[in-house]
Amino acid sequence: MKSIKNEKGFTLIEMLIVLLIISVLLAVAIPNVTKQTASVDEKGCRAFVQMVQGQVEAFRMEEKRIPAVTDLVTEGYLKSAETSCPNGDAIAIAADGTVSSVAAPAVQ
Repeated sequence: MKSIKNEKGFTLIEMLIVLLIISVLLAVAIPNVTKQTASVDEKGCRAFVQMVQGQVEAFRMEEKRIPAVTDLVTEGYLKSAETSCPNGDAIAIAADGTVSSVAAPAVQ
């Protein structure tokens, strides 16, 4: 049998160096991804508040009164699952029809 002496391939040291580089890149990238998640949730909440504001205006034009969140759900302007922001904040409608998000109470 012939012995294979000059075969090209990766050594164990080369593989460990590649794994080290990949793990360092992941260690740098993962914290940035988690920071962006909070930013995405905040932007999603602002967009949701604007959408609910539009539904409040539509309700006000048809019913001639300022609705509560429950009115929007029962009349079909919002789905029952759409009463809070993606980040967990609740939606509040003021007496003048302005929609805002209210931070959810902290669970202890």
